[in-house]
Amino acid sequence: MQSRRIGDVTVSAIGLGGMPMSIEGRPDEDRSIRTIHAALDAGVTFIDTADAYHIGADEVGHNESLIARGLATYGGDTSGVLVATKGGHLRPGDGSWTRNGDPAYLKQACEASLKRLGVEAIGLYQFHRPDPSVPYADSVGAIRDLLDAGKIRMAGISNADPRQIREAQEILGGRLVSVQNQFSPSFRSSEPELELCDELGIAFLPWSPLGGIGKASALNGHADKFATVAERHGVSPQRVCLAWHLAKSPMVIPIPGASRPETIQDSAAASELTLTAEDLAELG
Repeated sequence: MQSRRIGDVTVSAIGLGGMPMSIEGRPDEDRSIRTIHAALDAGVTFIDTADAYHIGADEVGHNESLIARGLATYGGDTSGVLVATKGGHLRPGDGSWTRNGDPAYLKQACEASLKRLGVEAIGLYQFHRPDPSVPYADSVGAIRDLLDAGKIRMAGISNADPRQIREAQEILGGRLVSVQNQFSPSFRSSEPELELCDELGIAFLPWSPLGGIGKASALNGHADKFATVAERHGVSPQRVCLAWHLAKSPMVIPIPGASRPETIQDSAAASELTLTAEDLAELG
């Protein structure tokens, strides 16, 4: 497994996105735990979760608790695993997603996440999504306060635009370590954010990095190119897609979601796949 850096922490070049194990269509807990263990076996040392990854309003933090159990029941050493979580997004239980960027709420949410993860300080805490009803500076200011108080070791933001990245970096006193935005072959609107992160030396964490690659219904446009390259290398289109992400910049750390052991094992192997210049030119 290749390694990359988030702040001063070295992590695997491919992370594990925990969301599919806790939202609609989630598997039973046994399969989820086996998926977490398979990721660790494959060398994954970066796991992304959030307090909003759940279904019912009465199970806030479902995924955080699941990740904590997965780490606690693993037979090997997990001291080098960085767990990142997020606050500021909510699921009231009717299938919708809402936002709360109020500083007091974010600090309360962080305290709850600390308890669920069973840690003294959260490795990476991210402001999940800007709340239009709260000044962005106020929300990020709460993250700064948590950092100063030692509740979190590193600070990140998610679903941010270039202006917000620069503002967060200023508010945090140059301590912003990551930006997590949607990015995939079929969703490239965060290219400016990726380029800015590359310029500033900040980790860029693409969520939903596969963007439907490999699904039969998606085999058109970008997807068929990935299928062609995959056939040439004798690997899955998903693995090619993640290798494409890694080739974008040394600051990119994809976090593909998984709910099956075999899925994360295939994703993790992408760090060993080197795409040729011809491949990259074909993929665009």
